[in-house]
Amino acid sequence: MNVTFRQLRVFQEVASRASFARAAEALHLSAPAVSMQIRDLESAVGLPLFERAGRRVSLTTAGEYFIVHARRMLGALKDAEDAMASFTRVEAGRLTVGMVSTAMYFVPRLLARFQEEHPGVDVRLEIAHNREQMYRMLGAGEIDLAIMGRPPRDVATRAEVFASHPFVFICPPGHPLLGIGHPPVSALAPFGFVVREPSSGTRNAMDRFFAQRDFTPRIAMQMDSNEGIKQAVAAGLGISFLSLHALGLEVQTGALRILHVPDTPVMRSWQLVRLPARVLSPAVEAFRYFMIAHAPESLAEQDARLLDPMLTPGPPDAPPAHEPVANADEQEGT
Repeated sequence: MNVTFRQLRVFQEVASRASFARAAEALHLSAPAVSMQIRDLESAVGLPLFERAGRRVSLTTAGEYFIVHARRMLGALKDAEDAMASFTRVEAGRLTVGMVSTAMYFVPRLLARFQEEHPGVDVRLEIAHNREQMYRMLGAGEIDLAIMGRPPRDVATRAEVFASHPFVFICPPGHPLLGIGHPPVSALAPFGFVVREPSSGTRNAMDRFFAQRDFTPRIAMQMDSNEGIKQAVAAGLGISFLSLHALGLEVQTGALRILHVPDTPVMRSWQLVRLPARVLSPAVEAFRYFMIAHAPESLAEQDARLLDPMLTPGPPDAPPAHEPVANADEQEGT
């Protein structure tokens, strides 16, 4: 049935007052508006809900059954409204958020907004350098929620997607690949890659992208830090594959450039992960709701600016500080 809560409220009011006119007065509506709502409701239900006798009305047999369900639905809506309102009235509590290192580029900004709305909540951040460390923190109860990409498969967790997570290829200004425009994956073969460690979500996303295209990148250097990789790429030591969310400042200033390889950005998801058996405090529930409500728009606006060259001004291309790595063997042990 295509029934609205507005129709249910009007129906309940008419039923309780046995009068269209009195219901209209109580709801601050005109009598014709009330009549129209009831007519539309009866049309949706497919049965008459009221018997009319002059200005007095009474419920039909169908109406008596339907009022029971209408009150239940309106009660459920009231419960939902109360639950949502409770998230905006959290005055105290403690919140410990764990996150993978890539999330540190946007989570603090959102946390600051959350604290503006909930100044009494004590917020703490824990950064895990890899997925295994995040799993340990969750299992030990050291964090209330984890912000990460793929949740663990061998640990019972509850995960909720709250935003998209794009990955892109990057290079220094003046790199030869920038002259191609949209270089195919095969064009990446001559250049060494500066990559994250195998246990990271970033490395996993890159490996899957290349495996699907039967391409083996030439690894020139491996690091466990996004910051280290960005510095290495900016210095001309290779190209890389990183989260777009880790690149805001460098792309905006022109220190790094995005390579628009076909089928990129590679889209993954940011997720809120928690243990299913753990009861969340009001402060944690409020933050969970805040992230689901506000993070998608905030990140989408940032992504659009970075991916649109017209919206991301930067200095003219200049030759990189060093030529791209020519031989992977030269970088072994670096």
